[in-house]
Parts: sequence; structure tokens; C-alpha cells
Amino acid sequence: MSPSDITNKLWNYCHVLRDDGMSYGDYVEQLTYLLFLKMADERTQAPYNQPSIVPQQYSWSSLIKKDGDELFDHYRHALDALGKEKGLLGLIFNKAQNKFQDPAKLRRLLVDLIDKENWSVMSADVKGDAYEGLLEKNAQDTKSGAGQYFTPRALIQAMVDVMAPEPGETIADPACGTGGFLLAAHQYLVDNYPNMTKPQKKALKAETFKGWELVQSTARLCAMNMLLHGIGDQQYEPIVVSDSLASDPGDRFDLILANPPFGKKSGTTIVGEGGKVSKERDTVERDDFWATTSNKQLNFVQHIKTLLKVNGRAAVVVPDNVLFEGGAGETIRRKLLHECDVHTLLRLPTGLFYAQGVKANVLFFDKKPASETPWTRRLWIYDLRTNRHFTLKTNPLKREDLDDFVKCYVPEAPHLRVPTWHGDDSPHPGPLPGGEGTIHEGRWRAFDYEELIKRDKASLDIFWLKDESLENSDNLPEPGVIAADIVEDLEAALAQFREIATDLGADVVNDVING
Repeated sequence: MSPSDITNKLWNYCHVLRDDGMSYGDYVEQLTYLLFLKMADERTQAPYNQPSIVPQQYSWSSLIKKDGDELFDHYRHALDALGKEKGLLGLIFNKAQNKFQDPAKLRRLLVDLIDKENWSVMSADVKGDAYEGLLEKNAQDTKSGAGQYFTPRALIQAMVDVMAPEPGETIADPACGTGGFLLAAHQYLVDNYPNMTKPQKKALKAETFKGWELVQSTARLCAMNMLLHGIGDQQYEPIVVSDSLASDPGDRFDLILANPPFGKKSGTTIVGEGGKVSKERDTVERDDFWATTSNKQLNFVQHIKTLLKVNGRAAVVVPDNVLFEGGAGETIRRKLLHECDVHTLLRLPTGLFYAQGVKANVLFFDKKPASETPWTRRLWIYDLRTNRHFTLKTNPLKREDLDDFVKCYVPEAPHLRVPTWHGDDSPHPGPLPGGEGTIHEGRWRAFDYEELIKRDKASLDIFWLKDESLENSDNLPEPGVIAADIVEDLEAALAQFREIATDLGADVVNDVING
């Protein structure tokens, strides 16, 4: 059975459960518990014959034998007991609850859908891709809010392709969501290094990856996602449930891939005497940070710099404000340009993320040893935003849309990079990394360090291509695309105004809301 067949089979049953009020997210979570128990049971049988990590009284076979209210009670007790275990069991089942309303529907999922498949025999690609398919469907359910944890897979693949991880390197994501970056890096290593030694394969399974996730329910999905792809076991937990910004964990990594959460600045709502509401900004103060700020995205950039080994490499998705914000933002950019080699910036188009109003970029930098002279010599920028229009449903970003960027990046030899912009939009006169027939449109150009630090606030918010829709009305995109762009801009502006209003105080916000 193909990944899409399994995904559709499991997903179609979700529609039955929707009648009982179970959300998409709840369904994927219940599926996670049951798949884990089924696979643990399979590992106790031939050819594996491994001891079960699940106590016998809560095993898969104990569930299958029961029906009706007896099944319901046993399932509830099993979830509660397993959540108190340590290691991977505790991570998967922590605070787990039964969300089924009808014992018959739970029984059908157990017997007809899960028990009929041998999940352990199924290749990691098939079962892993099927689970990823469920996570993506859940992300598409905008009401669940799950989309904030889901980065477009085409973008992840391109980022991993240019970062080109190697066997033996340690790889981390301090805001791992459901594990997309870690799994793509794992797949890259499996595909590109088919002849890994036994020690290398063992390290790939149990020493290579580390992720942090703040939300327990998301960490659960991530741990299961990785387990289905062959990463992690009861002795090795690749996922830590914690606020990764709270402190320096002490670990250092060769490679970091991340899309830290967008959204409002951190804050704590405090209800005082007489019900008066105020908002305290959560600033992160750390000795290893260059600046103190409540901007989470700027803090993640600083945190990622800390997590890197010397000469370690990072690729991180950041919103536009990281590129232009003043104050702490300027301080952090100047320090980053000086102490790291900030070599590449990919300007992303709108319409890629499930969160509305997001204008984002990918920043690539390498951590370097201490030096009096700046490590950044030249920043290469690829503009994929100007005159490009994508939507989640009708025109989603595909991996081939990033082929030109990957070719221009020249992962195997960055010193051979060639700009495609030369003062106008004319094609480059010489040979290009992409070869004949590649449409570059002058999207790739470099800026020297001296140019960057002379810019107002050392802003990296740089564009140079002409917007064709402003030049000629014949080049206007479809009305639906224009409407979507307007919505994106309004959503982004509203998010910024909400932050400003919050900074001014809750009383002001309430006065405005209440007229």
C-alpha cells in the first residue's frame, strides 16, 4: 500500500469521528498513541523478538481483547499509566487523554485500520510519509492552528539541499514543530550516502539529531514522526519539551535548520486588583546574547548562534522585521555580520505559510572564531519575492521553483558563485551555474560588507528588481492573487499594530475595542 493510500484510508476515518466532535488534531494524536502501541507489540514478535518497552497490562494485545465500555476504561487507564513512564514512553503519552466518544468507533480504528497492517515491516519511507501526510492535512485545517508548526516541504528540501549535511555531523532544530527539518536532513543523508558504515548508521539513528519544542502535544507528534522514520528509541529521546530560549543548554551542533515561531512578542497577562489587566513583556536576558529584547525571532537568531559549533552552519527562516528592526535588531545584525559569515539571504514570496500575513526570508550564516575583523565579506541575496505569486491551494510552492536558487547557491563550491544582475534586468553575458535555458531574471546579486553596515540601521531588507505590475498594467497578476496579496499585507500590518497597542497597555486596547 502506498503512503497516499494509507493516508487516505486513515484520514477518511477521521471524517466519521468528526461527527463525534473530534478535531483533526485530536484524531492525529489518538492515532499516534495507537500506532505506537501496535508497533511496540510488533517488535516483540519474529524476526525482531525484542523485549517490549510497554508494560504487558497496557500492551496492544490487551486492547484488542476488549470491547465496549471495558475497552474504553482500559484505554483511558493505559494512557494515564503510560504518561507517567520515563523516556520515550513518557514523551509520547504525557498528559494523554481519550478523545473518543463511542467505544465502537475506537474498536473499529483498532481492529479494521491499525491491526490489519504490519507497520514495522512497512518501510520507514511509506509509514513515515503517510504520517507526514496526516500532519500536513492537519496543518491545512486553519481552525486548529496546527499550520504554525508546518513549514512547506519544498522549502525545507531546498534548504537541506544547499546545506548538504554529512555523516557524523550533529543536526539540531531549536523550534522543531513536527520535525520537518530533522527528517528532511535524515532523508538527505540516507539518499546521498547509501554506503554508510555500521557505526555511521548507528549514529544516524541515535546520536545525530536533537530538537526542542515548547508545546507538549506538538512534541508528541514530532517524536512519533521521527520514530516512524527510524530515529530514536526508548534509550534515546531526540526531542526535548521545553522553552529553548530560556537558557543555553550547553550542547553545540554542526548544523542548525529552523523556522522559529512567528507571531506576537512574548508576554504575560497579569490580572491585578479590581480585575485590571496589564501585559508584561517577556524579555530574555542571557549572558551569551548580544542584546536584550522581547522579539522572539531576534532571540532565536541569537540562540542559534550560541548553539553552533565554531564553523557550524545555520539556515533559519526569519520574518522581515529581523532584517530591518532598529534598536536591539540593529545591534544583533551588526554583531552577526561581524562575528559570523552571513553569506546568503533568500527573500521568500508570500502565500507559503498557513499563518496569514507572513513575509519571510531564509538567512544562512556560519559561526566563526573570535576576530577583530568582520567575518562577513559579502552577502548574496536571491529575490524570490518580486513578481512571484504563490498560494497554498491553487499555486503552491514546488521544489522545482527553488531549483534556480539552489543552482545559484552552488552548495559544492560557493566561491564559484556568479551574480545574475548587472545594473539592469539584462541576462548575464557569461555562463551561469544553471546552464543553458535557465531563467535567472537578475534575481541573484551580492552586497559587500561595507555597503551593508553603511545602510540605515544596517538593514538587510534589500530589493532591486522592478515590480512588473507597477510598470505595466498588462502585467498585473490575476484578481485573486492581488486580493490574496492585499490580505497578506493587511494581516501583517494588523499584527504589528496589535504589538504596538499591547506595548501601550491593555487599558488602551480595551478602550479601542469597547469604543
